[in-house]
Parts: sequence; structure tokens; C-alpha cells
Amino acid sequence: MPFDLAELFVLAAEAALGARLPSAYRRAMLRSNGGEVLVNGEDWQQYPIADTSDRKRLSRTANHIQKETLVCQGWPGFPPNAVAIAGNGSGDQLVFVRHGSEFEAAVHLWSHETGSLVKVANDFAELAAA
Repeated sequence: MPFDLAELFVLAAEAALGARLPSAYRRAMLRSNGGEVLVNGEDWQQYPIADTSDRKRLSRTANHIQKETLVCQGWPGFPPNAVAIAGNGSGDQLVFVRHGSEFEAAVHLWSHETGSLVKVANDFAELAAA
């Protein structure tokens, strides 16, 4: 169950990732850290941003974006400049692609089978909550 998030945890994630997350994504995570989104008729589980404010939130955010991205970086073909923000349970990932000191607003689907990267939304705000 998603919950709100203090901005200091978004800032900490951005510092760890070395780039600023897209504005629409930041706003969405501040309101509801995690949850599901619908992309191409499929439900995707969003990875939360790590929240260390108490034990319950720490436990609920153990699969945070930095940790999931690190796991994905071990897979062949995962883009080195991407951050994983959601998974479909089958290995495919929704990602943001980094350009310089920011992640671009577009959301891409990375296929673990083909290594292809396909844009599914111009902005995170276009994705529907599942």
C-alpha cells in the first residue's frame, strides 16, 4: 500500500543516483510512494523511493529504485544510464533515461528478452494508476 513521502528522501535518492528525477514522477512519489500503474493494458508495480524515517517505512521501501536498478544493471542489455521505476513481474522494467544531471521525463519500457527500449509515455503523469 503506497504512502506519502518526505522530500528529503527524494533528494537522497537523487544524490545516490547522481541525477534529478522528472518533476511529475517526484510529485507522484511525494503523494503516493509506490503503488501500481497501467501501461499498455498491463499492471506494473512501482518501486518506491527509500524511506528510512521508521522501521515500518524502511521495510515497505526495501525494494527501492536504487536497489532495483542495481539488480537490473547486472542483466545483459540493461541501459547503463537508466533507473528502474517499475516492474511487471516478468523481468521487464519501466525506466527513466539519464541525460547529464537529469533523467528525461519520458517513460520507457525495457524488455529483458530483447534489450529494446521503447517509449511508452512522454511524461510520468500520462500513466494511469492501476
